[in-house]
Amino acid sequence: MTPMPRPRKARGTRARGAKVRGPGVMAASQRRGPLTLFSGPRDPDSHRVRLVLAEKGVECEIIEVQPPDLPEDLIDLNPYQSLPTLADRELVAYDSRVIVEYLDERYPHPPLMPADPVGRAQTRVVLHRFEQDWYPAAAELDAATRRPDKTRLRRVLRERILAAAPLFGSWRWLLSDDFTLVDCTVGPVLWRLPYWGIKLPRGASAIAAYAEALFARPGFQRSLTAAEAAMRP
Repeated sequence: MTPMPRPRKARGTRARGAKVRGPGVMAASQRRGPLTLFSGPRDPDSHRVRLVLAEKGVECEIIEVQPPDLPEDLIDLNPYQSLPTLADRELVAYDSRVIVEYLDERYPHPPLMPADPVGRAQTRVVLHRFEQDWYPAAAELDAATRRPDKTRLRRVLRERILAAAPLFGSWRWLLSDDFTLVDCTVGPVLWRLPYWGIKLPRGASAIAAYAEALFARPGFQRSLTAAEAAMRP
């Protein structure tokens, strides 16, 4: 696979954040390179997209963004000014699920979704579960500043992860012998557990074994920013 380029940090405010500036979506996307990702260096949703790019070996300009310091290009391209945001020629996408499914179709090898309609629907159902159960709780925990709130949110996220324990251990990867978008979705959350102060019990050994195998993948290691690599000893 082609190694992913090192992320370029967006410095300063609007005018200094990106190489290309333009008055609107078409102007900016036409003048920049074929594929650009505006990515948060610690953001699980952004990590999810970077993991898909790494697994597929896709060359992409990655611009690290530290809210609230937003590059002008991102403000022009995305009315929600949210991360991650992907620009690919005339296309701009700014929902992580939309982005990862687009990348899987745009760069079909290796495939990260089943080929048959039933398998794809089942995968989307599982993705929805993790997106609804894990990601909002993780975002709240990341944003919490008060100790009581952090304690409560750690407990909530830990319980939700343990509720999914029966899904782990029966296949090589999560619900499949093939690596899929489901693995790209759960990986960023599991990676951050020590950083958030969450320790799983011994009874969750299947999750721990799965996570160890996932983190050892070259694609996963390439997907990490410096800030994410520092989250684990």
